[in-house]
Amino acid sequence: MASVGHVSVLYKEVIAGLRPGVGGHYIDGTLGTGGHAFGILEASTPDGELLGLDLDQAALAVAAEALKLFGSRVHLVHSSYLDMAEAAQKLGWSAVDGVLLDLGLSSLQLEDAGRGFAFKHDGPLDMRFDQSGTLTAGDLVNRASSDELVEVLFKFGEEREARRIVRAIIGARPLTSTRQLAELVAANVRGRRETHPATKTFQALRIAVNGELKAVEKVLPLAVRLLKTGGRLAVISFHSLEDRIVKTFFHQEARDCICPPEQLVCTCNHRASVKEMARKPIVPAPEEIATNPRSRSAKLRIVEKLDLA
Repeated sequence: MASVGHVSVLYKEVIAGLRPGVGGHYIDGTLGTGGHAFGILEASTPDGELLGLDLDQAALAVAAEALKLFGSRVHLVHSSYLDMAEAAQKLGWSAVDGVLLDLGLSSLQLEDAGRGFAFKHDGPLDMRFDQSGTLTAGDLVNRASSDELVEVLFKFGEEREARRIVRAIIGARPLTSTRQLAELVAANVRGRRETHPATKTFQALRIAVNGELKAVEKVLPLAVRLLKTGGRLAVISFHSLEDRIVKTFFHQEARDCICPPEQLVCTCNHRASVKEMARKPIVPAPEEIATNPRSRSAKLRIVEKLDLA
């Protein structure tokens, strides 16, 4: 399913993994322009329902148009996926059959120069998912201290040239556009890279502006609690930091005991709450990568809720 130029990554794999069915209730916590949501609603015809949440109002408007043929089966909310439990309760849903989290940017966001997500377009240093938010990438670039910026680039971008880049940023302030920043970073990164030299810097700033990693850590247990027995949670991540959080949580929640290996007697009383559908992530086939290069770093992990009675 493609929506407004955005190709939904691992589309078939997501639908097969979530197994949408008649009468089911599903949550797409990162609705975007509605590509995956369309597939979920189509597969749960005639009466499956979907709650879609997104911080991006522009994306919600596009999704509303794409999904209007499903009528009252669609419930769209301008909100963070961290609010999914409250949004579900308002619909009278105490538990759901499936939850999807696609943690990547949409083409709608990347291609809009005014949003400042991409360095191939010249635009303001914004990078906010929610346009009503106050912190922008420009605020960080121009106001954060040297130590704060180094921490952002190193922690969220795993940028080994963080200190060198930050020295250049401090010396060139104020920076007002994505092109200015991208060119500055490129001029201060040593050696050749497979991707644009500014890729990690832009990733780090975006994550910091939107608090993405903390949000992922919070939403995973929340989503599992919302699932019915046999319900499934599917998460698509696009970089190692996100995938590490998802993998660690899924591995832990699939185990009965999480005591240290050297401890002979279990004292944690932890019970497995999910079953991993595969130990390794599902990745795009070569054919998908050929038609949609942005999918190349995608990793899909899926768990199923166990009966805890």
